[in-house]
Formats: sequence, C-alpha cells, structure tokens
Amino acid sequence: MSSLEVALLVHCLLCPQISPVVELNVGGEFYTTTVGTLRKLPGSKLAEMFSSSAKPFTDTEGRFFIDRPGTYFGPILDYLRSGQLPTQHIPEVYREAQFYEIKPLVKLLEDTPQIFGEQVARKQFLLRVPGYSENLELMVRLARAEAVAARCSSVLVCAVRTAEDAAHCTESLRILEADKRLVVKFGPWKAAPVIRDLLDSVQMDIEAQGYQVAYDYCSKKTFQPKPGAHDYFYTFLFTWW
Repeated sequence: MSSLEVALLVHCLLCPQISPVVELNVGGEFYTTTVGTLRKLPGSKLAEMFSSSAKPFTDTEGRFFIDRPGTYFGPILDYLRSGQLPTQHIPEVYREAQFYEIKPLVKLLEDTPQIFGEQVARKQFLLRVPGYSENLELMVRLARAEAVAARCSSVLVCAVRTAEDAAHCTESLRILEADKRLVVKFGPWKAAPVIRDLLDSVQMDIEAQGYQVAYDYCSKKTFQPKPGAHDYFYTFLFTWW
C-alpha cells in the first residue's frame, strides 16, 4: 500500500462522514445545503422530511420539493447552519419555524419585540374580549352584503370596556334593535387596553385579511346615540375600489 493510500485510509477513519449535498426547491426558490444541516435538530419536521424512512417529493429537475413559501426558508437554513437569527420578516420566519418545528428558533423569536408584542400582549388581550373572532367575521359578512354596486360599505360597531359603559348604551342598542338595524357589539372585557386599542386591533385584523378599512365615531347621519352613549358607537368604513 502506497503512502497516499495509507493517508486516505487514515483520513476516512479519523474524519467524520461528510453529509451529501442536496438541492431543494422550496416553493419555487432554490437552495443548496447538506442532509446533516437539515437533520440538525432531531424530532423537527424538517429532520423527519429527510430521514431515511421518508419519501420526499422531487421536482422535474430532481430537486427535493417542499411546498412552502421559499422566501423565508433561507433564514431557517441560516439558523441551522450557524445559529444566526433573522433580522427581517420576523413574523413570517416565525410562522415557518413553527411549521418546520424548529423549537429553539421558535423560542428565540418569541423573545423578539415583534413576536412578544403580538403573541403575549395583543393576542392575550383579545382572548379576553368575548366573541372577538366571531365579531370580526360578522363585520366582514355585513360589509360584503352591502357592497353590491357600491364603492364603500359601512358597519356600525358598539365597543364598551366596562359594565358601566354598557349601561350607557342600553337604550341606544334597544332603539337599533327596534329599528332592525344591525350593530356589532364588542365587550365588556377585563383587561387594561381601552376602547381605542380594541378598535385599532379590529382594524389591523381586518386589514390583514386584505380589506381596506377605517373607523371613526358614528356620525349623526348614520345613527344618533342617546346622550352619554356617543363615545361607544363607531362606523367602520370598507372601501372596495
């Protein structure tokens, strides 16, 4: 055996096996990495995708195909390669990290201001507002029902933070019911945020669905609340074109 062959044999025995290089097609974005990187976190969905028992999908060029947004897969790979945290598109990367079950990255991202504020502050507040999600769906349905041959449509909203606020609105709500006019009522809730905070959240969540919407106090033309109730009635204006 030559000295070169001996050196190669020693290298194979002493050096760890190099993971094979793989090409990925993630939602139309192409990446090159190693199986070792993809399997770096055992138990993650990404590691399972490239386990020996998995049957991965491939595209027409033979690249492994993952049907997820490719733009945000790069930061996932960067974290697996070097522990680097993303500095842009934090909510989107957070969502992908949850999908791939990259738990250490999920935990680190949850400590960033963007995710902490949304998950711990705002969403925890909204969980304390009875029927919040159902009311959002109702608002969208009402707005769409009025959108036929119209540029805008409006939805009347009553928002009350406390039982005392609700008492101020009782008579106005009774008038609306007698006139068979629909109003979406939020509250009361047991949390620090005020009515404007709730209304801002409603606007944010409706706009996140792709709608153009704004809100303001209910005008006299729309509805005239009883004295003492004006601060609790608002109009959400949906603009369609």
